[in-house]
Amino acid sequence: MEETRTSPGAASAAPRRRLIAIVVAAALVAVSVPLALAGGELVAGNTPGPDPGWVFGVFGEGFVDRPMVYLCLLWLAIGLWIALLLLSRDLGLRRTAAVAALLIVLFVLAPPLLSLDVFSYISYARLGAEHGLNPYTHSPAELLPGDDAAIRVIDYRGAVSVYGPVFTLASYPLGLVAVPVALWSLKVVAGLAIAALAAIVARLAALRGVAPATAVAFVALNPIVLVHLVGGAHNDGLMAAIAMAAVAAALSARPATAGAGLVVAAAVKVSALLYAPFALVGTRGLGARGRLIAGGLAALVAIGVVSLAVFGADVGEALSVAGGNQGRVSRWSVPAALSRASGLDVDLLRAVLGVGLAIALAWLIVAVARGFDWVRAAGWAALAVLVASAYIVPWYLIWLLPLAAVSRDRALIGATIVITIFQAINGVPVTL
Repeated sequence: MEETRTSPGAASAAPRRRLIAIVVAAALVAVSVPLALAGGELVAGNTPGPDPGWVFGVFGEGFVDRPMVYLCLLWLAIGLWIALLLLSRDLGLRRTAAVAALLIVLFVLAPPLLSLDVFSYISYARLGAEHGLNPYTHSPAELLPGDDAAIRVIDYRGAVSVYGPVFTLASYPLGLVAVPVALWSLKVVAGLAIAALAAIVARLAALRGVAPATAVAFVALNPIVLVHLVGGAHNDGLMAAIAMAAVAAALSARPATAGAGLVVAAAVKVSALLYAPFALVGTRGLGARGRLIAGGLAALVAIGVVSLAVFGADVGEALSVAGGNQGRVSRWSVPAALSRASGLDVDLLRAVLGVGLAIALAWLIVAVARGFDWVRAAGWAALAVLVASAYIVPWYLIWLLPLAAVSRDRALIGATIVITIFQAINGVPVTL
């Protein structure tokens, strides 16, 4: 057998590329530090009061207080992330994982960034655990005056919970502790969820012939994930970790576990249901498909019984409120941006994109039934939902990122990078 030799040029280029990758990773860490150490205007829950120090945490009041500066730093971080994706094989999985761990810890320690949702989570937990009120029929406004969490809920102070019963019940213990303890506990949960998601993506990448280092960098080093998901302590990271664990189970011939996992993920946040039809249609064989359905039904019955016992039929309000979000238009949704650029009515564009979404989803399901890769199809479906949605916030990108990371589809990966760049401005309080 002829010996395989590496050319001298390639051998000498490898250390150089590795050094460049390390430098880019170090630059990403350096830019991430001021993003984590945000000033008062960018810290959610920094309301006037006698002692807001617990909101800022160990970093104090930070030093990046101008939204435009923060946005420029975020775009710079995204540029470095893109460069690192091209160099991730040279950086290697071990170094990529180390950088991801460092940045996750950094943003866990950061104050709550750019969103008040974490205080809604705490308020719903306090409604149920401390006051015995159903968070699907009562709102944070009923905790006022004087509640440290509810006073920091502004836009949705009068809204009932939109979150699934598994997340709501799991959060109840946090309703029995001080608000600062609850806040920082949820920050830790968000960080652990992204770390777990990175580990799952690495495993799936190896299974599907994708470089694990690139897949981990794509998800866990994405600045939107770090700033919004970990920094903002959003439960979408937990939902995505459970959903991708279900995807891994489906691809590892454990359909019953996959079915149960998808239902549990949807009971954290209903958006996880997006994955389910693709997993069902993509699972080959009547026996395997039957076990997936059986696992899902078993989880649904168990969760349903407990939910009805604790919350009654009002738990269905989570579905109606989530769907009602599409009655709103966020400034940096694709329909809104197209409306500003073209002068066309936003409602017309929403309708056109909605029809396009329905056609795309139907086409993708048919394609999967004919043998198309269902993980790849689910990624395109998630992208289509994000593009067509009239209401979108940056952390919704986590619905798409892990699927794209293991999709083996360059076009989907490129589109995901584009929407990441586009969503950078969303949530940062600047006027453009």
